[in-house]
Amino acid sequence: MKALIFGSTGQVGTALLQHFEAELPPRAQANFLKPERCADIVRRTSADVVINAAAYTAVDAAEKDYEAAVTVNATTPGALAQACAEKSLPLFHISTDYVFDGTGDEGWREEDPVSPINAYGRSKCLGEEAVLAAGGQSFVLRTSWVFSRAGDNFVRTMLRLAGERKSLDVVSEQVGGPTFAGDIAAALHMMAGKVINAPSIAGGLYHFAGAPEVSRADWVREAINRAGLKTIVRDVPLSAFPTPAQRPLNSRLNCDKIAADLGIKRPDWRRVINRDWLNDT
Repeated sequence: MKALIFGSTGQVGTALLQHFEAELPPRAQANFLKPERCADIVRRTSADVVINAAAYTAVDAAEKDYEAAVTVNATTPGALAQACAEKSLPLFHISTDYVFDGTGDEGWREEDPVSPINAYGRSKCLGEEAVLAAGGQSFVLRTSWVFSRAGDNFVRTMLRLAGERKSLDVVSEQVGGPTFAGDIAAALHMMAGKVINAPSIAGGLYHFAGAPEVSRADWVREAINRAGLKTIVRDVPLSAFPTPAQRPLNSRLNCDKIAADLGIKRPDWRRVINRDWLNDT
């Protein structure tokens, strides 16, 4: 199965290369600030599916650079979806829990109303709408707290700091399901396979996140323990780390729908972190 992959250098994109025969657009042409240029790449592809793992993910920068965030996260994905609909190609687009306001303590369901609290979340929300409104066989996969052994991400940064310090202050108010990039890639491969084998499967919105759900502080504690370190983690409130963009406290995603419809279960994020990660930080 061949996939045209946008965003192949990111955490999820890198993992996708291990699961698909990949068609990678030339970087100079796949400029997400140029929607029609990206759509033309889709129109010329010979791939079986298209996967959009590209995004404007600088949450704080998006507060001042909102126009660029909307172009990258909404306008261009919408153009990709329209081009895919023209060619009857399945499109898989990755989104985020940041489309919700982070209130409550239950897992967000696909049918819950969106209410983003920062510019990044608003841009991703617009992207979901554009992709699903294009028609065709478009799938939006919301995920949360993505991490991997490659690239910059929260848990790798914390492990690096844990190797340098005796204690760390980590926010305890934010709760979510850490999601290994390799598991997202595997889930997308399963979804694509099912769609290719059963073209009648309609597109739609799905949630996929790792389990168990934890606070950021407890996530770091578990990672430190699995890496064999002794660093102490101190719980602090979100207000201890003020940022330009507000962050949601509740990033839990209810993943019952993807399990019921497609047989894809939530993976345990704990299994992938071990001492070897210290060699990568």
